[in-house]
Amino acid sequence: MLAVLMLGLAYAIWFDYKRQSDPEFRRALKRDNRRLARAVKEEAEAQGAKQREAIKKAVAQAKEEGFPTDLEEKEAYFMGQVAKGESLCADGSNNIEAALAFYKALKVYPQPKDLISIYDKTVPKDVLEILAEMVALDSGLKLGTFTGGESSVDSHGVE
Repeated sequence: MLAVLMLGLAYAIWFDYKRQSDPEFRRALKRDNRRLARAVKEEAEAQGAKQREAIKKAVAQAKEEGFPTDLEEKEAYFMGQVAKGESLCADGSNNIEAALAFYKALKVYPQPKDLISIYDKTVPKDVLEILAEMVALDSGLKLGTFTGGESSVDSHGVE
């Protein structure tokens, strides 16, 4: 145990000495850090593109399935979708599915602007951002603006 501790201390001292005295070593560290930062940025961009594609597919599928037209069916559908969205938000496992449920409820609600203001106060921010993207993809929804505590996103997804 003591030997491992001594080796760790010796490595830390050697690393610090090299970092301070060897310009090539410092350049290599900076190069590695830049390479790592670039890889992290590319991964984040890829994840964002993948999420946007999943959102587009979800909205297209919801439109394809259609929405109820009868008043009683709309009311039952609305309540079911809001309950589903709330349970998915509480679970936190699938934000896209949660936002999709809220989007479906929004599609059948008589005053969508009023519902958006309620969502703004009750739905978690990350789910609300996904919902804003969904609304932006649906040219048939005329909502005005999303207003958040820190930023506002209009129906076109622009901050």
